[in-house]
Amino acid sequence: MNWVHIHLALNHVPVLGALFGAMLLAVGLVRRSDELQRVSLWALALLAAVSIPIKFTGDFASEALAAKGGAAATITLEPKLLNAHEQAADQATTGVFLLGLVAAAGLFAARGGRALPKWAVITSLGLALVTFLLMARTANLGGQLRHPEIRGP
Repeated sequence: MNWVHIHLALNHVPVLGALFGAMLLAVGLVRRSDELQRVSLWALALLAAVSIPIKFTGDFASEALAAKGGAAATITLEPKLLNAHEQAADQATTGVFLLGLVAAAGLFAARGGRALPKWAVITSLGLALVTFLLMARTANLGGQLRHPEIRGP
């Protein structure tokens, strides 16, 4: 196993995590369940924390491909596609970190049994949906690196 493989295995976490976190938060809002909203905010805050190693594995995978060593020796990538994927990853990482900060701020404001601030819940839901879209775009661009059949015309 190398960095490329580890990155490919881990990069599903933020894509699906943002989607399922948003869905759970939406259900919590509809049901007016403080407990579901809190669990959702915890999940979204933790998602930001687990996204840190995923970003690093992407950097290491890029370096491994650039060095063309070991298992990466057979891989040739178009620099334009790789740059697009890296830029999208930077944007998605920024999104997930903002999401984590807002979710954590909402949980901090609600410590001691206080109610969750509505701004934190609504903003987290919006950021989770935007983050999902950014992560899905990044994943699609990453898939295009090795799968020309999914590239546009």
